[in-house]
Amino acid sequence: MRRTVDRTAGKVMSMREAVAAFVHDGDTVSLEGFTHLIPTAAGHEIIRQGRRDLTVVRMTADIVVDQMLAAGCVTRLVSSFVGNSSAGSLGELRRRIEHADPEPLAFEEYSHYGMICRYLAGSQRLPFYPLRSYAGSDLPSVSPGIRKVASPYPAADGSTEQIYVVPPVNPDVTIIHAQRADCRGNTQIWGLTGIQAEAVYAAEKAVVVVEELVADEVVRADPNRTLVPAHAVDAVVLCPRGAHPSFAQGYYDRDNAFYRSWSAISKDPVRLREWLAEWVYGTADHAEYVARLGEEFWAGLAVGEALSEPVNYGRRL
Repeated sequence: MRRTVDRTAGKVMSMREAVAAFVHDGDTVSLEGFTHLIPTAAGHEIIRQGRRDLTVVRMTADIVVDQMLAAGCVTRLVSSFVGNSSAGSLGELRRRIEHADPEPLAFEEYSHYGMICRYLAGSQRLPFYPLRSYAGSDLPSVSPGIRKVASPYPAADGSTEQIYVVPPVNPDVTIIHAQRADCRGNTQIWGLTGIQAEAVYAAEKAVVVVEELVADEVVRADPNRTLVPAHAVDAVVLCPRGAHPSFAQGYYDRDNAFYRSWSAISKDPVRLREWLAEWVYGTADHAEYVARLGEEFWAGLAVGEALSEPVNYGRRL
């Protein structure tokens, strides 16, 4: 039996409170989550609060970035992939980059691994991070942040090697979605773990949005699932179903129908802004968004059990 959790204890805030406290105009905001656990509800609250002139850092810039662009929140995007996750295109993003419509978008492009290296450098407070994977690529010609340095160590043949490096990224705030956390911010993730931990460590502040708040003993019983420890977290937000239309492993499935529909919605600027008016501006918070979709809808995204085997950590006798 799990102990009842005090939802006002520790670092627990509402989404409205967390965004108001930690996301400011002109900030660099990292929104990470790979395939599942995408912090969509956080993006929607940023839109509701009318943040402007943001630099958004997201490895896989997808629907939530498209929505934030359409709402006028973002002036610069740092990413390694842009697209509607195998289901189509991002209409607002394409208009901004291809036609500067309704205004241009500054876009910094890296590879997936290049972005990982930027987070690694940021989390370790390094001046840059070396990688080999840009050899033969044209990315260095379009991204001035990708540079070469002379290795301080000789190559096998004694020559001096020129190696690519990328700069660190240190967001003002990183926001991630996760399955569960305790009230202090010890955060547990399973399934695809992505780059969330490094993105948190790279940032000045960190907000963790979770499906479930759990008691301390739940976290202590399975410590290896704690990817982000409490000392790196500034706020914990309880927001069930807050990753929709992406999924949360073990909680609900991916809304593939929504992904398929988004290309047509975002292709039409009028229709896109009507969608924002109804589903973001027209809802007070994510709980209202969830309720408006209805329980029959959520029943269609329900998942069955696929339990992990318990392990014996052992203890002293």
